Amino acid sequence: MPRSNSSPGRSGRPPATSRTEILDAARRVIERDGWEKLTVRRLAAEIGIGTTTLYHHVRDREDLLVQLLNEHVDHTLRPDLPAEPRERIIAAATAIHDSLAAWPWAAEILTVDGFLARLGPASLQAVETIVAGAVDCGCTLDQAVGLFRSVWYYTAGEILVRAHSAHRRQENAQLAGEADFFSGIDTARLPRLSEVGECWPELAARDTYPEALRAFVDGLLAQATSGKT
Repeated sequence: MPRSNSSPGRSGRPPATSRTEILDAARRVIERDGWEKLTVRRLAAEIGIGTTTLYHHVRDREDLLVQLLNEHVDHTLRPDLPAEPRERIIAAATAIHDSLAAWPWAAEILTVDGFLARLGPASLQAVETIVAGAVDCGCTLDQAVGLFRSVWYYTAGEILVRAHSAHRRQENAQLAGEADFFSGIDTARLPRLSEVGECWPELAARDTYPEALRAFVDGLLAQATSGKT
């Protein structure tokens, strides 16, 4: 239950607020109002403390979201890693995907280069697993980093596209537009899209991440180890 503010004129130290209490309250705000509505001011009101007190624990909204993300990942990112390096890459990438799929907003705040500095131990270990697995498959260190970046871009993009598509479907905003597009398509100029027609939404909704990830990793490894750039 949110803590009430101190009465006017009350002296002494403000009530102690723990990191656990802050992150629990942040999760409540996100679950109730959406992550876009989470601000330091709103969170302080949720807990019942002043924003100045909250700033002793978080630098800003972005720092708050990163702390929340890292706590979530530390509890959910526990991949069972096989011995074969290719399979370790796939297992680690799949674990990242599955951990963030429940919180797609978390992928949103990691869609910039330089995000490694924001990650907690569990996330960094997953990155290490992918890079080390690529090296063990015969990649140079530069190629291994490139493989990780490519896999991460694909994974984050897949999470965000699915999350935004699901949100639009809930609002029925996507269905009418797709129906209008396929009903008016130029069959001479776009014959294959015309052939797919109204099946497109069903095909696009299929979860192809596992098999696509394997094909993607195999292609990246083959390109790196063949000497091609």
